[in-house]
Amino acid sequence: MSTPTAGASAGTATEGGQVRDVRREPFVVLADLAHDRALVTWGAFYFVRHDADQRWAIVEDHHLADLVDRRSCIGTEAEPFGDTTVEVMDSSGAVVAQAWTAEHTWVWVEGLEPDTEYHYRVSVDGECWGEAELWDTLPDRRGGYDLMPSGRTYDLRFRTWPHPDNPSPPLQFVALGDYGVGIRSDSESTRRQRRIAEVLDQLVTDSDMRFVISLGDNIYEGEIGEVGDNSGGEDDDWYSSYYAPYRYALAQIPFFPAIGNHDTSDTEFSDDRAQLEDNFHLQQRFGNTAGRSSVDPGLFYRLRYGRDVELVAIDTSVDSGSDGEHRHFQAAHHRQWLQEVFATDDVRWRIPFSHHPAYCAGPKHPNDQEICEELTPLFATGGVRLVLAGHEHNFQISEVDGRTYAISGAGGKIREESPEDFEQAGTTAWSGQSHLLLVEIDGEEARLTPISGLLPDGTPHLMTAMNPQDHIIRPPFVITENGVVPTSVSTNP
Repeated sequence: MSTPTAGASAGTATEGGQVRDVRREPFVVLADLAHDRALVTWGAFYFVRHDADQRWAIVEDHHLADLVDRRSCIGTEAEPFGDTTVEVMDSSGAVVAQAWTAEHTWVWVEGLEPDTEYHYRVSVDGECWGEAELWDTLPDRRGGYDLMPSGRTYDLRFRTWPHPDNPSPPLQFVALGDYGVGIRSDSESTRRQRRIAEVLDQLVTDSDMRFVISLGDNIYEGEIGEVGDNSGGEDDDWYSSYYAPYRYALAQIPFFPAIGNHDTSDTEFSDDRAQLEDNFHLQQRFGNTAGRSSVDPGLFYRLRYGRDVELVAIDTSVDSGSDGEHRHFQAAHHRQWLQEVFATDDVRWRIPFSHHPAYCAGPKHPNDQEICEELTPLFATGGVRLVLAGHEHNFQISEVDGRTYAISGAGGKIREESPEDFEQAGTTAWSGQSHLLLVEIDGEEARLTPISGLLPDGTPHLMTAMNPQDHIIRPPFVITENGVVPTSVSTNP
């Protein structure tokens, strides 16, 4: 058994009479952010190999105790790595806030100023966590992927949100759905998730990106190209589908999740809600926030970015623990909370987001009648103009009753076949490509820009769409009081 040092090879460990190299790779995550505080978390994943000619293999949770005397790697319930101090510094380098813990691998740092940029550091037993060169799972010249030096280090910084009583400044965020396929196996799904993760990495580096909205299916059961029980119920499963691909973005901006059918037992045998709660720190973020959330079971919460922008997470998954099967948004206490949230048209941009879409032209999923009948009337009373969802593994824009419904469900999964139910879903544009959706809000205007990759110079490669008449539509899609206005339409396919 060995005791690794942060970000360094730990030498050797013995398991079953075999000597192995062991490496600990530290992670730092900015789990949540508000106008006056930040939730900072940290952890580590462990890797083993028999000799230098072999690939590094991640240590599965049930082997941690034998190799490194631990039971978990990361998340709310992870045991501490040591006495930890998180310090937040202003632009001059002066420490303006700090927090300490010896019991957890997370801590809230409070007393910050609104809309202000800070740097931060995490020190465990006096050692700066994740300060050295980081190792990532990268393309291997021998084929496939392996853990190797990345040439990168963490850039630990963030910008607090504006005060909720002040006008909302221009906002940029990313909507990302159906991404959790994993990036370790040598498969096309791996390459898709990697490509879109690189787009997010570049956006966070080059622009004032403030957060990511996850539209569900954060982790799928099993990784294509691998054989084994990767159910999503252990930390090592989450390394491949969440922590590794978005490593550098996660250190600077928070992810706000919606629950997808592959995150629960709706579609798969395993129910990953407990692990999702642990890795997204849901109790610390939304468990004791009266009026801001409705949870246990289910995940409903609201985010206020200044005075004029509010996002509302809606859990559209099935409540498998109820006596009579229903979906979480149909439960009485969640229904009451939703009615209160959407009771008045008092926010310029109130944007609901969920996994299942209300309107969908296919090719696999139709309109969701329960959402259409029970939630869209609330959207009307709440003055909603834009709704975000995933589930269908493509991109779609629908316009129904003066509202824009966007589907972005191809962050890792993909469905390239053409939809057919354009008229029923009010669909005006679609594309069967992997992408993320850049959302920009400035005053009365919102701009939706799907991005499918990076150009050779590192700038975003914008993704075009098609209308039902097979004409090419170029982004962005601009939402005004009069509906969606595409930048340009070409009759040339």
